[in-house]
Amino acid sequence: MTINCHGNLIDLSVPKVMGILNVTPNSFYDGGKYADETSLLLQVEKMLTEGAAFIDIGAYSSKPSAEFVSEEEEITRLLPILKLVLKRFPEALISVDTFRANVARAAVENGACIINDIAAGSLDENMMKTVAELQVPYVMMHMKGTPQTMQSLAQYDNIAKEMLFYFSEKIAQARSFGINDLLLDPGFGFAKTLEQNFEVLNNLELFQMLELPLLVGVSRKSMIYKTLDTSAAFALNGTSVLNTIALQKGAGILRVHDVKEAVECIKLVSQL
Repeated sequence: MTINCHGNLIDLSVPKVMGILNVTPNSFYDGGKYADETSLLLQVEKMLTEGAAFIDIGAYSSKPSAEFVSEEEEITRLLPILKLVLKRFPEALISVDTFRANVARAAVENGACIINDIAAGSLDENMMKTVAELQVPYVMMHMKGTPQTMQSLAQYDNIAKEMLFYFSEKIAQARSFGINDLLLDPGFGFAKTLEQNFEVLNNLELFQMLELPLLVGVSRKSMIYKTLDTSAAFALNGTSVLNTIALQKGAGILRVHDVKEAVECIKLVSQL
């Protein structure tokens, strides 16, 4: 499976790592950590040096009950960082984490090459049309509701079956607009209880029937640290364990805070 980023075909049959760069002040793990240009660029350099194929920049925290941020504020936060990163690392492949069409357009026009949408078009009716016009890869995540309401909507009769139906509908919709490169994200932690997150991970191989690359983002999430009775700061080992399981079940991209450890997971699993 390949995706086209700026004319480069990226082969995801060998899993890749997407490093997370949150530029929000309130992200659940690294919010506000990169408040100045030097620390931000050092973190990007670290992730690229350690083997990240992509850098995912987010300017709107999507943690449960995250406060609303206006479209204008999201763009104001995002674009200076995007320009700064690409000025220093012009070859970097930048993904932008947004559910808004106008933000997606501004990002791609300023050098981003992937749109990573937690809502798969559900929160902005213009998103898929815009992505199709931009002709960039599009990550569609499974979620119900909004970041503010999603945790009250974690009711399912058969979560894996319902997610497969959700993705089948989203894929058909995206194809109808003319989006070529699609990726699927199960959305761990989004409208899912702790138990449901593990049920999805346990059934992750089922999503391979959709014949699209899978992006898995479990990095330092509550499904890890709550299970281990610790905190996000101490959830790296647990992250590596679940990333290893995800790779064995078909993950094509690991979206992580800690690139070096994820790259090691990929190297070791590839030897099996």
